[in-house]
Amino acid sequence: MPIEENTNQSSSGTQLEKPAIDENLQPIEKAEESPEPTVSGQRVAKNAIALYFRMFISMAVGFYTSRVVLNVLGVQDYGIYSVVGSIITMMGFIKTSMSGATSRFLTFELGRNNKQRLSDTFSSAMIIHIGIMLLIFVLGETVGLWFLENKLVIPPERMVAARWVYQANIIGAMLTITQVPYNAVIIAHEKMSIYAYLDILAVTLRLLILYLLVIGSFDKLILYSILSLAVSAIMMGLYRFYCIRHFSESHFHFVWRKDILKPMLSFSGWDLYGNMSDVARTQGVIMLVNMFFGLVANAAVSIAFTVQGIVMQFTSGITTAVRPQIVKTYSVDDHVRMSSLVYMSAKYLYLLLLIVSVPVFMETHYVLELWLKIVPLYTVWLVRLMILFNFSALMSVVMAMGIHATGKIKRISLINGSLYLSVIPVSYIVYRLHGSLYFAFIYNALAVFVGCLNNVYTLSLSVKLITLGRFIKKVLLPIAPITLIAFAVAYLPRLYFQEGFLRLLIVGVVSTIVIFVITYSTAETEVKELIKSKVLRYVKFGKHIDPNI
Repeated sequence: MPIEENTNQSSSGTQLEKPAIDENLQPIEKAEESPEPTVSGQRVAKNAIALYFRMFISMAVGFYTSRVVLNVLGVQDYGIYSVVGSIITMMGFIKTSMSGATSRFLTFELGRNNKQRLSDTFSSAMIIHIGIMLLIFVLGETVGLWFLENKLVIPPERMVAARWVYQANIIGAMLTITQVPYNAVIIAHEKMSIYAYLDILAVTLRLLILYLLVIGSFDKLILYSILSLAVSAIMMGLYRFYCIRHFSESHFHFVWRKDILKPMLSFSGWDLYGNMSDVARTQGVIMLVNMFFGLVANAAVSIAFTVQGIVMQFTSGITTAVRPQIVKTYSVDDHVRMSSLVYMSAKYLYLLLLIVSVPVFMETHYVLELWLKIVPLYTVWLVRLMILFNFSALMSVVMAMGIHATGKIKRISLINGSLYLSVIPVSYIVYRLHGSLYFAFIYNALAVFVGCLNNVYTLSLSVKLITLGRFIKKVLLPIAPITLIAFAVAYLPRLYFQEGFLRLLIVGVVSTIVIFVITYSTAETEVKELIKSKVLRYVKFGKHIDPNI
């Protein structure tokens, strides 16, 4: 991704406005030495490759395990596992808010090379997350348990199993909450390869779960929830061991610094409403579907979310790799590099997602049939709607990374949060009027697109090189014709071939070639060089990369 020489001036020589510090954040202590953070396409590409390796492992195992679990549990128990887990997920918006704050502040301090403040920030984050863990426990064993017993539509004979699933989810949520600062440290240091290495073990353990699930004589739903919890606990322990051994700041020490706690809590406080609304528009819809359409529809929704997540993983590697670079460039007031990273990430991540999405969208029925054998009612079009949702969500995430770097999240939390939260009451009214199951998912996709545009405008208030007009020119206009052409070309094989593996293969190959050729022919020089060195030449990593890419 091209970024200019570090400067506070635009290419025309006009002095850029220095970013204002968020009024909710305390002044940051200046480190004795604040070198410019290393910002290079080489590092981003290396981390992206490691995360892609992880993604391919997770995707392959995810497809296989979902199929086996659905067949072993059955549609009803699979739906119970999905809807019961959504209760704890809904309460997890507090953790999500602090996760964003922890990642932002750790990366910011690392960019400024302030080691003492970095260590204190980690320990402060741990104290906050321990408090959140206790809060989730209390809410889960009171409000959440009441909702499970009184509001969810679960057959009486499966209620005992549902309670086991619920308690396993509470324990898992508590462990996950205290894991957040450790994951944030790994991402801040951009040591993404550890994810790929440990995922090999995770894959082995998840496959062992399937074997035990098939041969076990115990209640399958209870057994699956307990084994899944055990695997999660083992993996979290290994990640913590790695952090403690390699990063000095991850050694917890009790510290109570208001100048660190206050800005972190302020940041997460404004993020709280946005994240609560974001969780509500997903997990809340799952519960509405349960109330109005039953467990079979819940199974379809769960499968659709699984496919959405797997498809989205094709971009998560670069998203995770570029996030700390965006924060570090902002931490040294380098708006030129930051804006380049944001525009390029939004454009090329979209095109990467398009390569995966076109064949899945066009051949959804066959893909699901090949994968699951049993395809619940509603699943095909739910998957397609979630694929369309992904496009807007991806670009919205990229813009949100820039906003989080500035620390000014009040505006997007209030506006986008209210927009996302409206999905629940509006969908409830439509469902009460016997509306279509698909309504909530269509509304959801439109809400996220509007939220994406709001993110662009909000970021432009802090970074003058990012504007809605430039976003349209540099991102939306280039990707629109490529999208139309890709779907048009992918539709042609449907006219000449029957549904099957051959047609899926042709659609995938043809659409990928078309997207790649058009993208390469219209790409910037730096991107062409990156493609040549990484994709076309298969040379040793970093050999032909411009250090400024």
